[in-house]
Amino acid sequence: MNPDILIRRRSHFVLWRLAVTTPPPELVLGQLAPGAPVGLINESRIVLSQTDQFSDLWSVRASDCGLQDGTTYHYWFEVSDARPDHAGERVRITDPMAYVVDWRLRAPSVEGGGDRDGYPAAVLKYQDLQLLTCDPNGQSFVGLEGKRPTLPANSRLVIYEMPTAWSRIRSDGLKEYSTGTFRDVEALVDANATGANFRGLPILGQGRSYLADELGVNAVELLPPADSAYIRTWGYGTTNFCAPDFELGYPVDSSEPMPNRDLRNLVTACHDRGIRFFVDVVMGFAKNSPYLAAAADDFFIEDPGAHPDDPDAKTSRGTIRDSWGADLFRYESFHSGYDPLTGQDMSLSPAAQLMKTALVRWMNDFAVDGVRIDSVETVFSWNFLQQYRELAGQVWSEQTSLAAPDVENRFLVVGEELQEPTAILDQGRLQGLWHESFKRHIRCALLGEGIGGLDFEMTIRKALDCRSFGYHDLTQAIIYLTSHDVEGFRNERLFNFLVSNGVVDAARRVKLGFACLLTSVGVPQILAGDEFADQHDLFDHNGNVTDSSGKQVDPVNYSRLSEPWRAQIRDYVSRLVKFRTKSDALASNDIDVFHVDLNGKQVVAWRRGLDDTSPVVVVANFSDFTTPEVPGAEYVVPGWPASSPGSVWREVSQDRLVPAEWVGREPIYAWEAKVYTTT
Repeated sequence: MNPDILIRRRSHFVLWRLAVTTPPPELVLGQLAPGAPVGLINESRIVLSQTDQFSDLWSVRASDCGLQDGTTYHYWFEVSDARPDHAGERVRITDPMAYVVDWRLRAPSVEGGGDRDGYPAAVLKYQDLQLLTCDPNGQSFVGLEGKRPTLPANSRLVIYEMPTAWSRIRSDGLKEYSTGTFRDVEALVDANATGANFRGLPILGQGRSYLADELGVNAVELLPPADSAYIRTWGYGTTNFCAPDFELGYPVDSSEPMPNRDLRNLVTACHDRGIRFFVDVVMGFAKNSPYLAAAADDFFIEDPGAHPDDPDAKTSRGTIRDSWGADLFRYESFHSGYDPLTGQDMSLSPAAQLMKTALVRWMNDFAVDGVRIDSVETVFSWNFLQQYRELAGQVWSEQTSLAAPDVENRFLVVGEELQEPTAILDQGRLQGLWHESFKRHIRCALLGEGIGGLDFEMTIRKALDCRSFGYHDLTQAIIYLTSHDVEGFRNERLFNFLVSNGVVDAARRVKLGFACLLTSVGVPQILAGDEFADQHDLFDHNGNVTDSSGKQVDPVNYSRLSEPWRAQIRDYVSRLVKFRTKSDALASNDIDVFHVDLNGKQVVAWRRGLDDTSPVVVVANFSDFTTPEVPGAEYVVPGWPASSPGSVWREVSQDRLVPAEWVGREPIYAWEAKVYTTT
């Protein structure tokens, strides 16, 4: 599938949807002039015309603009500002469909514009009467055309959630903070890549593929990689939805930004190593969108609290939507006009069609394998979410020539909403949700506590099986020990959570947490750094992680892997990750908690794969109890499953065979889990 507006952009400069059309919009373009700062030379202006068929679609043929063949152009559209407080002012905006933007060259500010002007220039290359996608230096870009190899099914995924804020400890002991660029992430995957801003970190060294070979994950989720006006923290506030982020493609050692090339190379590296590539998308709100000036009311609701009867004012729960300091999109206000996706005249939600167009661009050029939708309650329109999910499945099916059942198994669209409205799954709106309750229940269990009114036993029983929360299949629940939202009570990184609760053997309990994560019913997700007990570097004056001091800006610090005890945790986690991605039993919904011992201890045993010839048995001790260190001491687990003739039991976390006489009878130790299977 190719959206109609993106096809038109190959030969025309195209602007869709304007609130003020008199005077008409103009194309302002020129060439980048090197310097400090850069400038624009050979500037020209061309008036755009309404297309014959659509009154809300403006364009000019590139061949009518006097362009030089083989030349790269930076450009804006100049429009009359649609916002009441700037009525009639002319402002240069970024092309809302731009595939790349150049923040080095920004439009002149307008009086009183605040943070809603100074839009970056978009970039295209004119060659052979066509407008070609290129990076700002003029290097032409060829996308992946939706091509992807056969990659792991949803039921076998272990997702690695990758932030864009990184840090490292220098030789003088001080911490250095910077952006983990597309090239840095690529070096975590490709043994031949060495990174960019964090080149020199051992983990990025030549010959190492940390994520594929050492840790063994088979999916990477990049926190929002679309272009944002924010200086890179986590990127929750998208500005240009069709463009990869400028800063993530502009390492400090680069003379020119190359975001399209670098992101394509990253995805290619992932696919070459059997790793699926997920993107985090923010569709509830935008930061400094060009449509704020072009057609604000068509796309955004400015103050929902002042207009509670507006169809876009409230969440699905009936509360007023929160903009989180950005601008809320409208999804339930409809207008007649040009549809950028189909090229038809129809009634539509402009914001919805913008998001769908961007989705197809990312699937076509970057062959993404899954989508995580931020804050579905802020997006709020379940109708739109279903349309988005169905479009993703349609495009994936066209690209792979695979039928609907494979879409459900090989592509994944999940939403994040901490109250977990599972009705959104029952109604087929999305395929999955972030299972926040898993984190909360497991964290209580790691302290030996129950949660809320539940005792310890019921807390751990519920945590182990997402179906106890209303999910129907493991692929519907993304489970995690820590998420990137690390602000607030018991939300901090796992290591910090344990230390702040007085745990002195935090390393042991981190391992116990990962044993639970990787053997529970759900799709495991790891926040980058948790696999080696990374900790927070940024706090407020009270030592807390807050919205202004740690959340969304606290980085992952891979230099901590040089500490032996952290590397040992990583090795433990790695063995379980690699097992999780291969085990048939762990890819099923089967689970049976067959042993609970609360007699002076808190020991729980569960089995996965009830009908499998290679079942998985976990024995987990959530207490200080340790089997006495005397000859012949043992801990007997009654009801141990029988094994197939000729098979032997192996303990996965230590990669050791278990003598037949010790099967189901091995000693146990405080705050420890053992994971067994047969071979």
